[in-house]
Amino acid sequence: MKIYIKHVSIIDPGAFGVIMDEARVPFGVTLERSYLENQRQVTKIPPGLYACTRTIYHRGGYPTFEIHVIGHERILFHKGNLESQLDGCIAIGEEFGVLDGKPAILHCGNGGGFDEFVKKTKDVDAFDLIME
Repeated sequence: MKIYIKHVSIIDPGAFGVIMDEARVPFGVTLERSYLENQRQVTKIPPGLYACTRTIYHRGGYPTFEIHVIGHERILFHKGNLESQLDGCIAIGEEFGVLDGKPAILHCGNGGGFDEFVKKTKDVDAFDLIME
């Protein structure tokens, strides 16, 4: 199984993207924290291919997947709306928006984007992530 994430905007604060299934059909939007490096915004997950394995998000107490990125530990997919809730991890929602006057993603849980991700990955223990 493969999952794709295509960044559509990397600004301060945050890298916003679209998450797609193996057929490249979009099913949600993503948010990661961005950092200024060499005068441009980047994330902890550069473009490329990454192995993802099933794990538990301990703070949230729910199953998810860890993205194995060289030089980093415990980069996970989880629920979240603002880049301040993330430190290298990827939040999945249903739409882009604004919360507390800041760029955000909305509708992560309760049938939203993260729940759609959980449905799509329910029968696998691992998958490949292609970051674009």
